[in-house]
Amino acid sequence: MPPVPFDDTRPVMLAGHPRVTFLGHATIVIDMDGVRILTDPILRTRVGPLVRLRAPIDVARWADVDVILISHSHWDHLDHGSLRMLGPSVPIIVPRGMASGLRRRGFGSVTEVGPGDDVEIGGIRIEAVRAEHRGFGPPVGGTHLSLGYIVHGSQRHYFAGDTAFFEAMADFAVGLDLALLPVWGWGPTAKPSEHLDPFGAARAVAAIKPRYAVPIHWGTLHPVGLRWMRPSTRIDPPHQFAQLVRRLAPHTIVRVLPVGSSLDVPPAVPRPRRREVAAQASDPADRPPRR
Repeated sequence: MPPVPFDDTRPVMLAGHPRVTFLGHATIVIDMDGVRILTDPILRTRVGPLVRLRAPIDVARWADVDVILISHSHWDHLDHGSLRMLGPSVPIIVPRGMASGLRRRGFGSVTEVGPGDDVEIGGIRIEAVRAEHRGFGPPVGGTHLSLGYIVHGSQRHYFAGDTAFFEAMADFAVGLDLALLPVWGWGPTAKPSEHLDPFGAARAVAAIKPRYAVPIHWGTLHPVGLRWMRPSTRIDPPHQFAQLVRRLAPHTIVRVLPVGSSLDVPPAVPRPRRREVAAQASDPADRPPRR
């Protein structure tokens, strides 16, 4: 399916609302209610066998972070060099089993969580939720838990981390304003059993019913020396996702953000109550004239 240009590729800037900034792959800045959250920071041009295909990120985009969320321990989500660029004292929230390794590397404020656990920071509540993805500490290491997170403040934003589709995602469908969903892996193939692909991500949108969805985990990293393999997979997945959401979940608005661009999420427009709808329907001025 060839990429199709949509209006959803335009950054939407509405000052004063919660804002998300896509820094590539699964690295997102969430600014909400005066708190700045950074997810799975990959800020260097190379991590392990993966190279960044986009220009380095301007420091101003990720400065002054209040808390870091780590979804799991894969190279493309946990990079100790990037964490050092942010500073050893920034609070980090990680899945259970990962804190001791980070503390040994000098990171002093690490909190472990599991599905259903909450952490509060600056009036924002961060809830850890289930993800279906096998985490490991490369190149050899124990298996760690994989998580997603829901940020609760003036809005509710779901960061899926890295996951396959699972039916219990529907449990997250309680007033979500935004879903940040992976739509590919980091190479020329993606296994639906471990990663959301465009179709799996669209199914997830249909299950969790967010007002807005932003595709992540695409077009940023690739294995060294393999740029020539299926280059379309670095371009097509988010646009395929947008097309599929229009079919499977037409009430959700998809915004495909270029690396470095932002989306300001407007507040939900309250729906009229049933009594108000009934009163409007009973207004004689709204009735058709009699013949």
